[in-house]
Amino acid sequence: MQERGKEFLGAGWQFPIQVEAATGRIAMSREEESIREAIYVILMTRPGERVMRPEFGCHIHDYLFQRADFPVQVQMENAVMEALVRWEPRIQDIHVKAIPQADGEQIAIEINYVVRSTNNPFNLVFPFYTTEGYGK
Repeated sequence: MQERGKEFLGAGWQFPIQVEAATGRIAMSREEESIREAIYVILMTRPGERVMRPEFGCHIHDYLFQRADFPVQVQMENAVMEALVRWEPRIQDIHVKAIPQADGEQIAIEINYVVRSTNNPFNLVFPFYTTEGYGK
């Protein structure tokens, strides 16, 4: 059951899509978890991948196989910021920082944001692998 004032946060299919063992129904995410999963979907989607929404996604994938020097880090931060501002209206006060990791193959994208309807701050770290894209 949703708390009063959180209906704006919505609900949707859990990402990655899963089936509830007990009911056989598609598992759902609600409220802040739904927002977190939506952010991951935005960041993992390349513009052009969605047939009916070709502009949806994030241009962070343009930086695969590039050296993570300071100008590239700033460009990655801007790409993430632009995508989140455009595609996730439930958040505000977004701050993005790209931090190269010691292995030289990963950049941790730190994202801090505030949920509009509750004013609650959240953060997540999106691992971006410069030689393979996201996730490993």
